Amino acid sequence: MVSKLTLEYDGRGFAGWVRQPGLRTVEEELQRALRTILGPTGSDGRPLTLRVAGRTDAGVHAWGQVASYAHEAVDPTRLNGLLGEDVAVLSAEPAAPGFDARRDARSRTYCYRVLARRARSALEHGRALWWAGALDRGALHECARALEGRHDFRAFTPSETQHTRFEREILRAEWRTLPAAAAARAQSAPTDHAGVMLECWIEADAFLRHMSRTLVGTMLDVATGALSIGHFERLLEGRPRAEAGKTAPPHGLALASVSYAA
Repeated sequence: MVSKLTLEYDGRGFAGWVRQPGLRTVEEELQRALRTILGPTGSDGRPLTLRVAGRTDAGVHAWGQVASYAHEAVDPTRLNGLLGEDVAVLSAEPAAPGFDARRDARSRTYCYRVLARRARSALEHGRALWWAGALDRGALHECARALEGRHDFRAFTPSETQHTRFEREILRAEWRTLPAAAAARAQSAPTDHAGVMLECWIEADAFLRHMSRTLVGTMLDVATGALSIGHFERLLEGRPRAEAGKTAPPHGLALASVSYAA
């Protein structure tokens, strides 16, 4: 018996997904709630533990994280009553025998949000990267087009790594431009005050550690003129980490969704 959970969380109050001694993590909090209701042992006779589609870092949010465990499904209302306000189970359902949220995932989609405007935001604080300077949006779109396909992403993950395979396939990459939240509520506000929300959507078969955030940080460098589009394209051939840009802060990133075979 296996169950599948879909959940969302605000990553600011967590030291990431993975359980760590003395730190608050999503895995530890959710596992504790499940064991309170179901007991310490799964239907397989082993300790009740979770498998997760994407191991998000400290400060990274999730809109559609997926986890699995060996036991019956629990009413999300019961689970949410045992969880903090910054994490919520959206659905809990029986899964096929042997289902594993991590191993069976066909792709993951991340979204990184950049608020481009002169004034900082009180409402998007902690949920989007504030960018007050100029950005060449055409350059961002060029970078996204270059990303699609299979590439070597060793330039976009820490040099000290346990990864041995650096190739990943990008199924979809795009930058979207949306009205900033303030503009939607006050359409008469001047454009330079309202700003725009830039969203970078990337879907891949799998991601390396910090890969999404380092890609965004490097694309922003291209959009400011600090790096060329040609340099960005060469990074996708497996160049050293030192040649890429900074890793963007975690608070702008969210695991948007995980896809599985029908």
